[in-house]
Amino acid sequence: MKSDKHNISSADSVDNVNDQDNYQNYKSDRIQKFQQYGIDPSKLPRHVAIIMDGNGRWAKKRLMNRVVGHERGSETVRSIVTSCRELEIDVLTLYAFSTENWSRPKAEVTALMGLLKKFIISERETLHKQGIRLQITGQKARLPLDVRQEIDITMSHTAKNKKMCLNLALSYGSREEIVNAVRKIALKVKKGKLSSDKITEEIITEHLYTSKLPDPDMIIRTSGEMRLSNFLLWQSAYAELFFTPTLWPDFKEQEFVEMVKEYQNRDRRFGKVVCSSNDGSQH
Repeated sequence: MKSDKHNISSADSVDNVNDQDNYQNYKSDRIQKFQQYGIDPSKLPRHVAIIMDGNGRWAKKRLMNRVVGHERGSETVRSIVTSCRELEIDVLTLYAFSTENWSRPKAEVTALMGLLKKFIISERETLHKQGIRLQITGQKARLPLDVRQEIDITMSHTAKNKKMCLNLALSYGSREEIVNAVRKIALKVKKGKLSSDKITEEIITEHLYTSKLPDPDMIIRTSGEMRLSNFLLWQSAYAELFFTPTLWPDFKEQEFVEMVKEYQNRDRRFGKVVCSSNDGSQH
């Protein structure tokens, strides 16, 4: 018995040493990684949201079918998801399919749903291995049944992952989201479960699709368009906006990293002012 206890203690000591070594290696790799990027790890955005625009124009410039542009765009998705994971960003929201996109030609919508299904299946294990949890924001019920089934499998498979959340905005429109939230709140008031004078910003936020996520710190739009296009209108109140002429299939990690670096240099006051001296002068 004495020998057994000694062996257990030794094993525990080895495990502790290994854990400490692994942690030190992790810290060293982390410092080196952020130094390589030129990024301050203490000023990272928690939530980055991206309007992925320009797939069709990318294909048109090359005299290709629009679907080819969407296929190339999915490769960029993989790259940026990996970059966000390496930068230890908590949440990445991608505007993948808007409520307005349903009005596109049926063949294109069908192709987009097929690409979505393919992505959800092909990336399932990669997301899990990277500790990434999949979440969907939007009218999930409007998606084709086979797509919903694969989404449910991947969401279930990655549900316990905590290193990052990949939030796909699918059949999503911010105005519809807000209307849906107002209806839910109105019903509670009608049933006497909520007093109208108790409705606050927090109450509204609790009824949005994104209620369990922090508001985006950065919103990026590719392709040169400079508008939000019905994307996270409530949540983007204090987001830093970034617009680039780069088409989504050409959007690379380096440009993304440069945007994160610029974000870190912006002065985020959230509508407040900062006194620069005892006399109360402001900047």
